[in-house]
Amino acid sequence: MIKELEYPFTLAKIRDLNVGQRVTISGRLFTGRDRFHKYLFDGGKCPVDLKDGAIYHAGPVAIRREGVWVIRVAGPTTSMREEPYMSRIIEQHRVRVIIGKGGMGEMTRKACVKYGCVYLQAIGGAAGLLAESIKEVHGVHLLAEFGAAEALWDLTVKGFSAVVTIDASGKSLHRRIERSSKKALEKILK
Repeated sequence: MIKELEYPFTLAKIRDLNVGQRVTISGRLFTGRDRFHKYLFDGGKCPVDLKDGAIYHAGPVAIRREGVWVIRVAGPTTSMREEPYMSRIIEQHRVRVIIGKGGMGEMTRKACVKYGCVYLQAIGGAAGLLAESIKEVHGVHLLAEFGAAEALWDLTVKGFSAVVTIDASGKSLHRRIERSSKKALEKILK
């Protein structure tokens, strides 16, 4: 069963999600990559309120059509690059949803438990399909400072698909797969 998750992503909504659960997201969503995460980590002022919000690790390709931004592709980027920054950002900004690909590390998993956050795995290689769920671009922040791929895009999405791979209780599909892979490797090497 697919769980529909709508912005704002309150603590109660987040605590109701479980590892392995498929979700669709509707409402406000912000993109953020390396430069944005480091900027926040270093104390930069966030131009939007991230409380009860979602950060999508993506660098969308956007064009201006008749004065309006249109997102052409918006595939997830590797989230592990944000591991050094993510736990502090979750704590300070009360982000409730992180979306990306490839998983996050132990610091982020612990912050998800402590502050009430989840990590969602988006479909890698489906950038065009994921962009179809973007219904509106409300604005772009830090564009001059970071460039289009690293800027903070303020989006409205409808029916954005993902899977919960770290939940707010600390369960992690990434850890589960790592452990089972390690056991399988040990068995093979015997």
